[in-house]
Amino acid sequence: MKSQPVVLLFLMSFLTFSCTDNITDIGSKIQPLSDSITVGTDIFNVSTENVYVDYMYSRADSFLLGTFYNEKYGTTQADILAQLNCPIGYVYPPNAVPDSALVILYYKSWFGDDYSPMDVNIYQMNKKTFNYSTPYPTNLNPDDYTDRSIKLGQQIFTAKDATKTRTDSTSIIFKLSDDFVQKFSNINPDTYSSESKFTNFFNGLFITANYGAATILNIRQIDLEYYFHYTIKKTGEDTLSLVKNVLTFPANKEVRQVNRFLHPDLESIKQKLEQDSTVNYISSPANIQTRVNIPLNKMKQRMEVGINNKKLILNSALLRVEATEVDEATLAIPIVNSMLLIKESAIDDFFTKNQLPSDTSAILATYTSSLVPYSTTLYEDYYIFNLATLIANELKQNATPPENLKMRLVPVRVTTNSSGVVTAVKQQFLMSAVTVRSGKNTLSPMRIKVVYSGF
Repeated sequence: MKSQPVVLLFLMSFLTFSCTDNITDIGSKIQPLSDSITVGTDIFNVSTENVYVDYMYSRADSFLLGTFYNEKYGTTQADILAQLNCPIGYVYPPNAVPDSALVILYYKSWFGDDYSPMDVNIYQMNKKTFNYSTPYPTNLNPDDYTDRSIKLGQQIFTAKDATKTRTDSTSIIFKLSDDFVQKFSNINPDTYSSESKFTNFFNGLFITANYGAATILNIRQIDLEYYFHYTIKKTGEDTLSLVKNVLTFPANKEVRQVNRFLHPDLESIKQKLEQDSTVNYISSPANIQTRVNIPLNKMKQRMEVGINNKKLILNSALLRVEATEVDEATLAIPIVNSMLLIKESAIDDFFTKNQLPSDTSAILATYTSSLVPYSTTLYEDYYIFNLATLIANELKQNATPPENLKMRLVPVRVTTNSSGVVTAVKQQFLMSAVTVRSGKNTLSPMRIKVVYSGF
C-alpha cells in the first residue's frame, strides 16, 4: 500500500506532460501557414552622384570673410552685405558735436595661414537695400546693391596679430571718412524712429576682401560706432562739463545680412572630382552636396516577394554613409559634424521656412567615429540614417512608386535647447567638408540594410 502514492504521482506527471505537448502541437496545427509572421532582411545598393550647388538660402548668425583655397574642394570666396540696426528713438543732445566713426569686425576664428595678408575694403550700399522678410540667395550680385563709389574704409592685416599693436587681437577697426561722420551728424531725428526708416537712410555695408587666397575669417559681430561729444551745465555750477558718448549700430538679427559665396574655380574642380567614381563629396558653404537615389520600386518588389505578398511592415532601413580619407592631422577644413538627408523636392521649403527634421522628409545624423570591431587601433567614420518611416510613407502614398527617390546629403548646423531637443536646423555657413564612399565603391558601397516583416 505504501507504493500507491508513488504510482499515482507517476501517472499524473505522465498525463500532465502528454496534455501540455498536445496543446502546443495542436496550436501550431490550428494556425494556418498563411497566418504566420514572416521576417526578412535585405541589402539594397544606392546610386549616388555629386551635386554642385550654386547657392543656398539661410539667415546667417555668423559670417565668413576672405578667400580660402583647398586642393580637393577648390576656392571659397566670401563677402558680406549687412544692414545695420539703430538705437530706436534716440535723439542727439542739442549741442552734440561729431568726433569720429568706426566699423569694427570681431572674429572668433579663422582658417588657413595665420600671417597671410588680407586687404579688406568696406563700401556703402548706395543703390538699394534688403527686404527683411525676403529670402536672399548666397550668390546674389553685389552690383545690384552698391556701385562701390562710396568707400568707407580699408585695412591690410593678418588674422593673427603679428605686430602686437591691436588692443583686441581678434578684431579689426576701420576708421571712416570725415564725410561719413558729417552725414550722420546731420541726420533727421525721425530716422531713428524705426529700423525700416534707418535702413532707407543708410542701406548698409558691403565688406569684401580684394586679395589673398590663404585665409578666411569667421566673423562673429559687426558694429558701426559713432562717437560725439556735448556739454552740459551741472546744477549749481557755472562751468560747462564735457560729455563724450558713442552710439552703436550693430548688424544683428533685427535687420538683414547676406553672406555671399563664390567658387570661381568650380568648373576645374568638377573635372578633377568626377574622375573618381568610388567616392562622393560634401562641402560647405554652398559648394558640393551628394545625391542619393533610393531604389523604391526595386525595394517594394523584392520585399513583397520575401513576405509572399502579405502586409508589409518595415522594421528598420539603415543607410550607412561612410566617410573616407579622414586624417585629422592633414584636414585643412573641419569635417561635417551634422548631416541632413532630405528629399530634393523639400530643400527650399525646409530652409526658407525654418522647418524641423521629419522622419517622412528630412532625417538628421551626426558624424560618428568608433573602433572597428575586434580592433584597438582602427577606426570607422560614418553617418547612420534610419529611413524606415520615410520609405514606408512613400510606399503607402504610391501604389507604383518611382524607380528612384532623390535625396540629398546636406551639411547643416543644429541648435538644441537645454533638454537636447532640436530647435533649429540651418544650412552650414561655416567651412566644413567630408568625402564619403559612393554607391560604386568597391570596398564598401553606400547601401541600405533593411529588416521587414509580413503578416
